[in-house]
Amino acid sequence: MEYAARAADYADAVIAGDIVACELVQAACRRFIADIDRDDIYLSDQGDRWCRFLEKLPHVKGAWASRRETLRLSDWQVFCTVNIYGWRWVDTNLRRFREVYVEVPRKNGKTFWFAGLGLGHLTIDGEFGAEVYCGATTETQAWEVFRPARQICERFSAIRERFAIDVNAKSLVIPDNGSRFLPVIGNPGDGSSPSCAIADEYHEHKTSDLVDTMATGMGAREQPLLLIITTAGTDMGGPCYAKRADVINILRGAVTDDRVFGIIFGLDEDDRWDTLEAAKKANPNFGVSVNEDFILGQLEQARRSAAKQNAYRTKHLNQWVGARAAWMNMLAYQRQRRRELRLEEFRGCRAFAALDLASKVDVACCAILLEKPGGKLAAFVRHYLPEARITDGGFTRYKEWHAAGWITATPGEVIDFEFIERDLEQLKSDLELVDIAYDPFQATQFATRQIEKGYPMIEYGQTVRNMSEPMKTLHAWVIDRRIEFEHDPVLMWMFGNVVARVDAKDNIFPRKETAEAAIDGVVALIMATGRYLFNAPQINPYDSMDLDSVDMG
Repeated sequence: MEYAARAADYADAVIAGDIVACELVQAACRRFIADIDRDDIYLSDQGDRWCRFLEKLPHVKGAWASRRETLRLSDWQVFCTVNIYGWRWVDTNLRRFREVYVEVPRKNGKTFWFAGLGLGHLTIDGEFGAEVYCGATTETQAWEVFRPARQICERFSAIRERFAIDVNAKSLVIPDNGSRFLPVIGNPGDGSSPSCAIADEYHEHKTSDLVDTMATGMGAREQPLLLIITTAGTDMGGPCYAKRADVINILRGAVTDDRVFGIIFGLDEDDRWDTLEAAKKANPNFGVSVNEDFILGQLEQARRSAAKQNAYRTKHLNQWVGARAAWMNMLAYQRQRRRELRLEEFRGCRAFAALDLASKVDVACCAILLEKPGGKLAAFVRHYLPEARITDGGFTRYKEWHAAGWITATPGEVIDFEFIERDLEQLKSDLELVDIAYDPFQATQFATRQIEKGYPMIEYGQTVRNMSEPMKTLHAWVIDRRIEFEHDPVLMWMFGNVVARVDAKDNIFPRKETAEAAIDGVVALIMATGRYLFNAPQINPYDSMDLDSVDMG
């Protein structure tokens, strides 16, 4: 099996370091090599069959098309294709993988490759009455994969005639068995039964509805396949980032799921982004479809312009960096998240809390900043949301976060502050609460009740004067690895939403780019940081003065 051997050679070269690749690509390669020794699956010749089919497909645009060349799979594409279609279960001889997640920077040839996979599911997969869908949130995006597949069939009669394909305006159909391939905007409908569904640029999807509907519609198929392909994005509260996290857990061995194949190209944690070597590492098609001169031009612009840096790192290095003008270094922040961090471990420790209660119909937050031994800090944030807001069908991630315990739902249409009061009681009994900062906007009555109970409430207006220095300090703590965070997906989403408004005096203030992008937890944490700084011991330089060395005259 020629292509299976190429896949194995690629995996060996990545593991040996002969091909420079990030840790997650290495993990995918180690998984492949380890699976060869398993007894319940085997590597069939179907991977080779699919690779041969793909390499017969003619290019439809650019210099390759003008020279009438066919697709030539790069080694990484061979590796992925052999994985996806080669692995079979010994007892059923059916495909092992039912879901595929490929995350790779732009210009690496993913669109034409996936268009070919879609055509393969229409033609050579052997599924009678196949239904192949390219799903996206916009018509333009839905056609990105479907268009080259249609152009192949439209321009090259040999393929069209070999498989008896009718080329229609918005579909490819094989009348003999009722198979069809078409783009879909939004959900394909409850009556659909996809044999293959392609979700292109999944990072642009605000919800998982389209993918979920396609996946649930596959139940009647014997070996359906959901193909998700994307570059990195900016929305860390969206379904793509959640899927990415699941795939990373599989690749790192934290979770076992034999139905999912995943590979994520990019950089490692300590890699510098502003080098040509970084671009070569992140882009598996560097020097093939990724032009070096083009990357150098983009890199020079990113070095000169902070505004273009995030776009370069997201689209060409596959780094999730948060909002398009993000304040926080999200890569550094993610490094400081700890799954094992628990608030219960800090019983009796000094703590600074802050409340952002500005809205009674959206997220309210309570941030807790704690001192650890040795000068380190730990941060926790509690999130509150009206039950009606969670179930209204808007931002669907709220439902998932509530189900996972990251959001406290209060009954009704507005936040019931009694839930927050109960949590404050628990904090007061467990911690040495130095301060509880609050913004007087919409919180005066609440604060008055707490003061009457003996809580150390401190008014903290959200002004530039109050927010700038602690905001800068919090960022510095993250960069210096001084602070650790609970593994809270809501807080991570909020950090990714924060942009910094800078005034003429270089003061900064937290803002968000869109109305639906909440930042309340980060705002509360900045307030808690401000109170920590206010209470920090002040060093008097004269205390250490050596008077013996001074000539007193």
